Amino acid sequence: MQKPPQSIDFALKETSPKIGAGAVTGDKLSSTYDLVEQMQYLYVRVVKAKDLPGKDVTGGCDPYVEVKLGNYKGVTKHFEKKNNPEWNQVFAFSKERIQASVLEVYVKDKDVVADDLIGRALFDLNEIPKRIPPDSPLAPQWYRLEDWKGDKAKGELMLAVWMGTQADEAFPEAWHSDAASVGPDAVASIRSKVYLSPKLWYVRVNVIKAQDLVPNDKSRFPEVFVKAMLGNQALRTRISQSKTINPMWNEDLMFVVAEPFEEPLVLSVEDRVGGNKDETLGKCVIPLHIVQRRLDHRPVNSRWLNLEKHVIVDGEKKEIKFASRIHLRICLEGGYHVLDESTHYSSDLRPTAKQLWRPSIGILELGILSAHGLMPMKTKDGRGTTDAYCVAKYGQKWIRTRTIVDNFMPRWNEQYTWEVFDTCTVITVGVFDNGHVHGGAGGARDARIGKVRIRLSTLEADRVYTHSYPLLVLHPSGVKKTGEIQLALRFTCSSLINMLHMYSHPLLPKMHYIHPLSVIQLDVLRHQAMQIVSTRLSRAEPPLRKEVVEYMLDVDLHMWSMRRSKANFFRIMGVLSGLIAVGKWFDQICNWRNPLTTILIHILFIILVLYPELILPTIFLYLFLIGIWNYRWRPRHPPHMDTRLSHADAAHPDELDEEFDTFPTSRPSDIVRMRYDRLRSIAGRVQTVIGDLATQGERFQSLLSWRDPRATTLFVTFCLIAALVLYVTPFQVVALLAGIYILRHPRFRHKLPSTPLNFFRRLPARSDSML
Repeated sequence: MQKPPQSIDFALKETSPKIGAGAVTGDKLSSTYDLVEQMQYLYVRVVKAKDLPGKDVTGGCDPYVEVKLGNYKGVTKHFEKKNNPEWNQVFAFSKERIQASVLEVYVKDKDVVADDLIGRALFDLNEIPKRIPPDSPLAPQWYRLEDWKGDKAKGELMLAVWMGTQADEAFPEAWHSDAASVGPDAVASIRSKVYLSPKLWYVRVNVIKAQDLVPNDKSRFPEVFVKAMLGNQALRTRISQSKTINPMWNEDLMFVVAEPFEEPLVLSVEDRVGGNKDETLGKCVIPLHIVQRRLDHRPVNSRWLNLEKHVIVDGEKKEIKFASRIHLRICLEGGYHVLDESTHYSSDLRPTAKQLWRPSIGILELGILSAHGLMPMKTKDGRGTTDAYCVAKYGQKWIRTRTIVDNFMPRWNEQYTWEVFDTCTVITVGVFDNGHVHGGAGGARDARIGKVRIRLSTLEADRVYTHSYPLLVLHPSGVKKTGEIQLALRFTCSSLINMLHMYSHPLLPKMHYIHPLSVIQLDVLRHQAMQIVSTRLSRAEPPLRKEVVEYMLDVDLHMWSMRRSKANFFRIMGVLSGLIAVGKWFDQICNWRNPLTTILIHILFIILVLYPELILPTIFLYLFLIGIWNYRWRPRHPPHMDTRLSHADAAHPDELDEEFDTFPTSRPSDIVRMRYDRLRSIAGRVQTVIGDLATQGERFQSLLSWRDPRATTLFVTFCLIAALVLYVTPFQVVALLAGIYILRHPRFRHKLPSTPLNFFRRLPARSDSML
């Protein structure tokens, strides 16, 4: 069932930015930085000063440097009482905004009343050299300071001044003139940065048994279980069936842990002595850095560990060792891929252990050019404003662009590169509003503006894709377009044979199939992995905040959504629509709606019956011709967020409100009751469909089960007669007669159901035994 196309406002648009991508641009041959538009910057590197004169009564000075270009002014930090200071700070002035012809660099002495001038250096912009990477960085030089009159002043300043682009290695750490309003404390929060996800491992703890436990109450049978804690993860075994002082479990507990291992694994053996009361019988602490690392399914050696127990003697805690022992196997699983994303759009599928990685098959290059039409995300000084930055995630590498302050049409023009190990992966690009530019309070959050997902397998190799992607965000009031982001994307394949061979490999590492984890286990472990990644990245400097990481990883994807359930139902109907169309076409053939087509089908059918060896070649030739025919209409752009497919543009407000509700719910009881009743009605319909499917299956079973002795007698008799007839009759004759009977003309048909269908519907099911 074909859905109408979504609104043109929500559609993908092809663009033609002025990027290199293999062409000669300006005065240089475009190189690895060719997916973005060149942005010219004037760079000033302030290195150090020497022999500065004393300006106060003590003979010392508190120097700092002020770099001024027209209305833009950058200032270094100041030093207390230092005549030979070192700053090593870079300032970048956008050439687009330069309105002056002279660069002024002042060295000043910080004072309580008014800062004194120590000296200055002036540079004519027409004389400043141009630097193009990969040229070596420009060597800084000493410049003699001058006073206001142009006479020589005491002291020298080491500087390097050059014109360059955003490809310059000084660009990420530079102070930018377009962020001049940002205070010195917030400068770090607006710079571009590359982050790496922590290396994640699964920890498998196989608890086998314990020995010589000493329960406090020896008059009862102990009900013993093992509780394992690793950071904020806590798991426990079931209560042992053998209620003795030597209990057995043989149960696996799985955890997620990240390198470097900061916390040990704590195992405690506990006795359930009451309804909610557990008594610790012993405890052991296992540092993870001494744990064996396993790369395949070969079993690890088991070990006995002593359990320690603390008792209170005369008010003091006393340790009793060797109270009992616990037998277990513990290992770090290197053969699994630790899932921290949904498998439907995972960006990495490699196992944890680097020894098991296959060679890379290509390079992914992403140019984040610009955004336009962004919505105001917050208010400042009574007007709407947005401080936008981008985050891209692929594999273990996260990148964050610099923040463009107070701009609804930001231009980043930053390019990044990733190694590709599997094309069946997805890169995610998100746009956010920086809530900490102007010293946001501790509770300030970076608001989401929208995100884009691009599957690499949908990209042609060595082609540059330049498109403007709509940024769509779902709110309780409905779907909203918050702007558009312009991206340039290129996937370069290093080995076509390796890439094609990859399609024969399983999607996940082999341990997922040799020792599979349950769906519930994977969901719990994925949630734990997401929490670890978001916590670690939020501790970086500048931090990649928790709300940003969770939005990029779709941490709430598993939550119930009526809208998403409807969308998935119609996706299933879309998949089945092809079969439904074939069924309708065959029905038209059987009813002779187009006599010429039906006659041709008769002829084809007779040929295939007489020459059955042509059946499979005909089917595969037909599929080949369909594929060749569809090549003309193949997609010419990457997929993007589809509001129609997601049912986001037609969702009921109450359904969206339910989707954005917290867990557990925070809505009033009458609304919760209404939603519960609605869910019950939907579940009732699902229940009916499942019951109907079960009924049809049970009717098949009852053909030979003698639940209906008369029906089974008829069926068994029919089977005997059919066996004899088919034994003496050639198969081709049977197939020919059956086909002609099915394709017979409507005048030989009647509207009542056929005899086999009537017989099947009369067979008993077990629905009458249901309560």
